Amino acid sequence: MRTSLEVADIFRAAGPGYRAAQTGHLSLVQLKVMTAIENCRTAALGGHVEACEDCGHWRIAYNSCRNRHCPKCQGAAARTWLAEREADLLPVGYFHVVFTLPAEIADIAYQNKAALYDLLFRAASETMLRIAADPKHLGARIGITAVLHTWGSTMTHHPHVHMIVPGGGIALDGTRWVASRPAFLLPVRVLGALFRRLFLTRLIQLYDAGRLAFFGSAAHFAERRAFLRHLAPVRKKRWVVYAKPPFAGPQAVLAYLSRYTHRVAISNRRLIAFDETGVTMRYKDYRRDGADRQRVMTLPTDEFIRRFLLHVLPRGFHRIRHYGLLAGSSRKASLTLARKLLNVAVPAAEATADDPPDQRPPCPCCGGHMVIIETFERWQQPRAPPTVLTSVRELAS
Repeated sequence: MRTSLEVADIFRAAGPGYRAAQTGHLSLVQLKVMTAIENCRTAALGGHVEACEDCGHWRIAYNSCRNRHCPKCQGAAARTWLAEREADLLPVGYFHVVFTLPAEIADIAYQNKAALYDLLFRAASETMLRIAADPKHLGARIGITAVLHTWGSTMTHHPHVHMIVPGGGIALDGTRWVASRPAFLLPVRVLGALFRRLFLTRLIQLYDAGRLAFFGSAAHFAERRAFLRHLAPVRKKRWVVYAKPPFAGPQAVLAYLSRYTHRVAISNRRLIAFDETGVTMRYKDYRRDGADRQRVMTLPTDEFIRRFLLHVLPRGFHRIRHYGLLAGSSRKASLTLARKLLNVAVPAAEATADDPPDQRPPCPCCGGHMVIIETFERWQQPRAPPTVLTSVRELAS
């Protein structure tokens, strides 16, 4: 069901003026994201006409933009991805671990998204795999599903990686499954210290290789001494790694992943109002507890658009990645061995259906099956719909 207010509504109303005011300051990727969201499920993308086989009710359905930054297009993508990942779940507890960049690094990351977001993934995953393999801790090879988020609740720039990790792993000699303690995976202080060392070491390597760029208020970081001086306090700061208690079973993991894997900077359901004062939205204030955590704020429209566009990812950047037992090239063999060591049956392969499942909503009048009776191209309009039931069935056949 369509919400009363959408990000697309804001972009359509204020986007042209914002683009004009920011000429030369928006990237091509950001401009394409704005256009895709504005055109999503409108005549600009074409569509089709659906009719009910039982009562003849008809409706027009416009095509979606399928842009990964569009709040309306991520539901179907998330369902497809989750169906593919369900077979990877093991009958063990799962932990949620979060690696976050300090604010001083986040400022640099915004101007070097591809390089530093990739470094965040690599440093965080290596930290987890290395500490887990240490015999003083778990002494096992673990699996990781990692998801990049770049926003806080108010859409400010806050890059961090969420990890879903099984509670245990395969022993380094491959002979047994090593289970973690019921409510403890790995020591977060040890993880934070190694993460800080790995990230800062490789950050300086990127700098020395000339792979970082600095603009505006950060332009002085082009001088190496200024860059190192900026990093000096961060070296002494504790880098916080947050670990949540384990999930209550595999289904809870899937429910959690469905909320996180394909999330964008803000969902349409958080929007409350859009008028001359700006955009009013809900957000969570994590410094408060209970009902006081849910807050409301109003941003000037241009500021709302600016914050949304902060989180547009570089073209081709993968924001969901798998490591260890779940790494693509060895996932099947690793999961087969893990199930053998856990004495659980390998899930039977489901027969591939000849036709994909029908995702169209049922008829709003009678709940009947809707069929496509006509398609139309971009910027075109459908012809008049059939007026009698027999014609619907004939067109559907």
